Amino acid sequence: MKATKKFLMAAALATGLAVSACAPTTGGDTAGAAGEASSAPESINVGIVYSESGPLAAYGAAYHAGLQAGIDYATEGTGEVNGTKLNLTYHDDGGDPDKAVNVAKDLIGKDYKILAGTVVSGIALKLAEQAAQNKVLYVSGPAATDALQGINEYTFRSGRQSLQDVATAGTFVDDLKGKKVVVFGQDNAFGQGNLTAVKAVLGEQGAEVDDVLVPEDATEFTPFARQLIDAKPDLVFVAWAGATSGSMWQALSQQGAFDAAPIVTGLGDAATFGAYGAASDKISFLNHYFPGAAGNDVEKAMIEKVEAEGKKADLFTPDGFVAGQMIVQAVKEGGNDVDAMVAALEGYTFDGPKGETTVRASDHALVQEMYQAKLVEQGGDWVPELIKAIPADAVAPPEAK
Repeated sequence: MKATKKFLMAAALATGLAVSACAPTTGGDTAGAAGEASSAPESINVGIVYSESGPLAAYGAAYHAGLQAGIDYATEGTGEVNGTKLNLTYHDDGGDPDKAVNVAKDLIGKDYKILAGTVVSGIALKLAEQAAQNKVLYVSGPAATDALQGINEYTFRSGRQSLQDVATAGTFVDDLKGKKVVVFGQDNAFGQGNLTAVKAVLGEQGAEVDDVLVPEDATEFTPFARQLIDAKPDLVFVAWAGATSGSMWQALSQQGAFDAAPIVTGLGDAATFGAYGAASDKISFLNHYFPGAAGNDVEKAMIEKVEAEGKKADLFTPDGFVAGQMIVQAVKEGGNDVDAMVAALEGYTFDGPKGETTVRASDHALVQEMYQAKLVEQGGDWVPELIKAIPADAVAPPEAK
């Protein structure tokens, strides 16, 4: 399978980011047959490759906390699936694709059948290659690149993707036909993926899409803020992630970008809330997740388990939690047989921390609800408040061909 980037939307015009049950409820039709064909091994090794360090370490920490909670939840605290012990080992990719590939090769050489993790789009694509070449199951984490969608039969994802962000942002806007939209983002797989998604969505609706892409290692953002303003946009779409978010927003504010054009972006993790400052009421926020957004029992259980470990749920905690649910489902129905694991996940529908979630069988897109949000001042801090939950089907990415 190969992902297409064409995104047609008959309804709302879009612009957008960027930024589990005691047993899951229902599975794909093929899952039962897969389980019957597989014997239960005594244990199975699961290699988690994620950013314990590096520029996206905060995202990695949220994913890690969610994963532990998700495994605990889906196995009812046993860490076992039908008598098979899940042996999870954690490995730092440091945000470096070469390091991640070396780790993956080492784990595969040690007969690991399941790999999961990474918050970095460029790393996810490299690990997907390893999954296909070595026929192991790979469940990507928060990495949002659309290129993972349908990339091969062994690759899945436990988070959302850029096209879902863009579709969510589309619920904020009306007609942009003939208007100029400038994507302001990082010049990496994440930023480029968002640019592609915005071009596909807004380009189809007649918008002119331009970009200001900033080198990933940049620390001074004033020149790029000036480029953005000089481009004279009608709308600015910000696609940004990581530790430099605060400095970037400060530069946009100081240079007057908020007065130049409306700005839409994804609401990031809690550490970034204060960075928007007084400009918060000038930004339209699409959102993948913030604590309390869904309000269902699974989300409440996730938050409770994470807080019991002295941590707080954040933007990418559900991605880890859902990864835990998917790993448990794969082993429950597939044993140690990778092809059976794949069959167990294709079409799998379950109650996740964001409500009913489906692994689309044809291209492994993870269909899930998304959110509109705003930041409000509360006790001197900025906190998110839900405007509207967007149904999963309304923001599902187009099917990869």
